[in-house]
Amino acid sequence: MIKRTIASISKCILHKVGNKFNSTKNTFSEQPIDFDEASYDLILPYLLRPFGSVAESYRFNHHSNLALNEINSYATQLLNDDTDFVDISKHIVTHLFEQSDSVHIKTGDVIVCLFHDIEYEDYTTDAVGVFKVENKSHFFQTYLENNSYDLFVQKGIQTKKVDKGCLILNAADGEGKIVLSVDNNNYDAQYWIKKFLNIKYPDDANQHTKNYIEMCREFSKEVMQPQFGMQEQSVFLAKTVDFFKENEVVNIETFKEDVFEEKEDHIQLFEDYKKTYESDHNIVIRNQFDVSEVVLKKQKQKIKTEIKLDTNIQIKLDVDAPDASAEYLERGYDEEKKMHFYKVYFNAEG
Repeated sequence: MIKRTIASISKCILHKVGNKFNSTKNTFSEQPIDFDEASYDLILPYLLRPFGSVAESYRFNHHSNLALNEINSYATQLLNDDTDFVDISKHIVTHLFEQSDSVHIKTGDVIVCLFHDIEYEDYTTDAVGVFKVENKSHFFQTYLENNSYDLFVQKGIQTKKVDKGCLILNAADGEGKIVLSVDNNNYDAQYWIKKFLNIKYPDDANQHTKNYIEMCREFSKEVMQPQFGMQEQSVFLAKTVDFFKENEVVNIETFKEDVFEEKEDHIQLFEDYKKTYESDHNIVIRNQFDVSEVVLKKQKQKIKTEIKLDTNIQIKLDVDAPDASAEYLERGYDEEKKMHFYKVYFNAEG
């Protein structure tokens, strides 16, 4: 995630990208945008705001040589020397156009920017930004004519969020330049990330934490809930979150001991599922890795610990209280009604 407190834009240009499947063509600008004060004050937060909450970063990818990754090459040229800014921005749009290999890929406006003084982690850096605006909204414009107000409809860009965008920072680690990306119109998961940018997750704590928690969440849905019920599923998820909160380093053997409490059948199911998950998703779940608190916080928001009953009643369990379900919630069966039931203990209603 970034901070934009002192960030600025030195150059910005807007082009139109078409789609070769519906015979729409690219339209290029020949000059950068000359902002007035009001439009500049709107465009800067509009473009950078989405990256203030992005926890995960990417690195460029290429099957033979990173220097041959098109966007990596164009960004490197702009960060080293922006003399050819207009021409390089056109190349970026042309590359995006070439990825429109489906009728579903939307046409739109493409904004290319050069940013300065973006705060990332503990330093400031420059960055190249590429943004695609796919959706526009109708709005009313009012005007005065013959001493009366009238209105007409115009179509324009909303200033709330960008549809697609990336920041290529002028900063790198052993795996290459740091790239941040957002996609709020994710109709084709491959189009922006894989085909246009050709980026991948780095081999770091953020990715290991994300992979492991996502695997646990899927394990809870596909194995724990069908075989042991929603209560056991919720307990497992709560214990998983608690383990990550209490440990700076995750060791998979310690995890299994703490979370499953020596239930050998649960442990075996987890080990078998891990192998299948790695194969299906083409990833490796590390046996030991550092915990990313930022990713943990984000992933925790995606975890649902609710018991939904067919009587239109839901019991919501606190993911931060892993022992509450075992202590204060009992499951049973009523012979007279021929129905299952939950008994909840409490001292006072909140």
